[in-house]
Amino acid sequence: MTPQSQTPEPFGARLRRAMDTRGPLCVGIDPHASLLADWGLSDDVAGLERFTHTVVEALAGQVAVLKPQSAFFERFGSRGLAVLERAVADAREAGALVLMDAKRGDIGSTMAAYASAYLDPAAPLFSDAVTVSPYLGYGSLRPALELARASGTGVFVLALTSNPEGAEVQHALRADGSSVAATVLEHLRAENAGAAPMGSYGAVVGATLGDTLGAAGADLAINGPLLAPGIGAQGATAADLPKVFGAAVRDVVPNVSRAVLRGGPDIAALRAGAARFADEVREAVESAVAAG
Repeated sequence: MTPQSQTPEPFGARLRRAMDTRGPLCVGIDPHASLLADWGLSDDVAGLERFTHTVVEALAGQVAVLKPQSAFFERFGSRGLAVLERAVADAREAGALVLMDAKRGDIGSTMAAYASAYLDPAAPLFSDAVTVSPYLGYGSLRPALELARASGTGVFVLALTSNPEGAEVQHALRADGSSVAATVLEHLRAENAGAAPMGSYGAVVGATLGDTLGAAGADLAINGPLLAPGIGAQGATAADLPKVFGAAVRDVVPNVSRAVLRGGPDIAALRAGAARFADEVREAVESAVAAG
């Protein structure tokens, strides 16, 4: 762990700086079998390693955030996790923030172990942030929230996801009339209270949800980052962000995966694709902020 005598810079501050200097964009590292095939790679550890190394080489010095999806590495066992460990270390060394997309959620000592796996600086998979699921109760996330605060890392909590099945849980109403998603966002707002320039506790909110956000009674102003999957291949565009996120649009971290990764294995094409999306998002956000 980080020595107590040293206070690490909070993730929210580091993320804001990265977004301001590199552009507000997160690119996923999703080496699923069909994408490996599109790149002309074999669906094995060798193909996984070539794919991952190419993405990191192309983008880690350019984008604000890289988001490896752990499942696509775990399916190859220990050798796949070794590829992931190297990717995380190489990406962070090149200046990208690494968001581990693991969607962990459990209780007690098990949640603490998950938190240690990704948020303890001594861990092989130490990342700048991790995705977590609150659906065993928001309080079950406390070990991850506390370790994130101590280590200067962040968490992104599933709140309003873009998959259609999510609504049956996330839009469900509690006894007080508030939705489950709205309650998650309220908890995050409390975690981020007083943080500047931005809190370290984020929410995952689909960029494709549009008007359905209103049905969930969602107030997205949580003083923290909003990871927004759905840009590109899933149909949302940068121009949609102000309409979906309103006054919170400056805190949005759009996630793009296939729309950038399909440019590989050509490194120049990967870089050009990421730059184009980052420019489109920056322009949309700046126009929305200027318009008030």
